Amino acid sequence: MRTQTTEPARPVEAVATAPGRTAAHRTRRARDWARRAPLLPALVFLVVVTQLPFLATVLISFMRWNALAPDNRGFAAFDNYRAVFTDPALRASVGTTVLLTVTVVLVSLLLGLVLALLLDRGFRGRGIVRTLLITPFLVVPVASALLWKHALYNASYGLLNGSLTWIWRLFGSDNPPQPDWMTDSPLAAVEVSLIWQWTPFMMLILLAGLQSRATDAIEAARMDGASAFDIFRYLTLPHLRRYLELAALLGTVYVVQNFDAVFTITSGGLGTANLPYTLYQTFYQAHDYGRASAQGVVVVLCSLLVATFALRTVSSLLREEVTR
Repeated sequence: MRTQTTEPARPVEAVATAPGRTAAHRTRRARDWARRAPLLPALVFLVVVTQLPFLATVLISFMRWNALAPDNRGFAAFDNYRAVFTDPALRASVGTTVLLTVTVVLVSLLLGLVLALLLDRGFRGRGIVRTLLITPFLVVPVASALLWKHALYNASYGLLNGSLTWIWRLFGSDNPPQPDWMTDSPLAAVEVSLIWQWTPFMMLILLAGLQSRATDAIEAARMDGASAFDIFRYLTLPHLRRYLELAALLGTVYVVQNFDAVFTITSGGLGTANLPYTLYQTFYQAHDYGRASAQGVVVVLCSLLVATFALRTVSSLLREEVTR
């Protein structure tokens, strides 16, 4: 005897609602594309301006291309990258870049924290003082380097040696010291100019962090007899941890790519050549486009590594602000 099997019937509600869900899904996708469509030209422009040149740089980095030897052009595989990682000048510039970046970021961060703590207090003329302290960050980098090179560091008519002359004459001496700042301490000369320019940036970030503190916890600590140092150590500093990380990471991203101060003040001489200046020498002076492209790719990858940590810090900071 043959048994007849019947297929289980689909629920009436599922059959009725499936077309409706599909139509709603299509409508939602259409609305999403309608919102994104105005951004497509900007996205295409961004890809053309940024990504295509980078892809061209990556391709050139695998080529043997020197303008001084136009007949010796061809595919070089990883020879340029091997030359980059075995070049003693590049290794020296990496050490200079690390020393320059760490010094500028740490000193700027410390001075910015001090200035932010001072500006967080109320006093007459605070707005004017804040504007004056922000001004160095608004100066064009090349103009800032020229200012330090000629108006301050110059051994003949600079302000530093002029001040030394004036101080020594106050004590009756006609033989004041006249050091050549850019020759005697070239790397320190570059670092001081960058610290002057980047301290306001650190100050702004840390001042924003100070003004976002919970005032009730600080008032409660004061009522319990906590000193100003205890409040700073146990309340203010832990609150500023994310802001300190953000300022340090963003400062590192920008300072590691600095070219203006090194080129203008010392022209990369006396051990001040950093990675951007070494890349400039390879491209514009040696005319080795393949090796310069390989150096550029390495610098971009290192910068992206630091920028990734910066973006993660920004994201965590924004999440903390949203959850408050």
